[in-house]
Amino acid sequence: MKNTLKAGLPQVNLELSEEILNKLVAFGQAVVKQNEVMNLTAITEDAAVARLHLLDSLTVLTAADLKGKTLIDVGCGAGFPGVPLAIACPDCRVTLLDSLGKRMKWLEEILPQLGVKAECVTARAEEAVADRRERYDFATSRAVARLNILLELTAPYVKVGGAVLAMKGAAAKEELAECGNAIKKLGLKLEEVKEYPIDGTSHAVIVLRKVSPTPKQYPRRYAKIKACPL
Repeated sequence: MKNTLKAGLPQVNLELSEEILNKLVAFGQAVVKQNEVMNLTAITEDAAVARLHLLDSLTVLTAADLKGKTLIDVGCGAGFPGVPLAIACPDCRVTLLDSLGKRMKWLEEILPQLGVKAECVTARAEEAVADRRERYDFATSRAVARLNILLELTAPYVKVGGAVLAMKGAAAKEELAECGNAIKKLGLKLEEVKEYPIDGTSHAVIVLRKVSPTPKQYPRRYAKIKACPL
């Protein structure tokens, strides 16, 4: 896992210390071990975990400077990308948000053991925003929903001047093309799409700057968002 991670870092223009690499690998191994008793990931082979979970998560670091900032990972699942970001940038105050209590309980237990600081919140994204609206410099998310749905769940958390950092695969530009209306209504502006080749396919971080407050009616209830995306 460590060798694969080391080999992949130059492809995404990153350098990390041995201490951080060891901590990333320790988390990757913890996910694989816990996956034996809990459904965390379909990816369990060491090299694949290094490329498709750890390295993929770290691409966010090349799209934004997280030092001294606050970031919320919406729908964090097993902790990607939020935990690798908290490990690689300990100066960033990371909040992990997911509605599945078992996963969050495990993260609350394992992260202190690994020496990783992150706030763990068990709640639905459209509900937790009630007391966290526009509190964060960045919101990120990976493999949660199509972009036109995802933006309504993430944009309300971001303060004006901050950004949504949406992680997407090969369909990034196709999903972005659906989002003109959502971007405008939610107070966002497309800044850039950073693409990375990982494991033979294109991965992207879509950077959407928050230029005005998100109207209070967003996010709507999830069933409404899904049935009628902006």
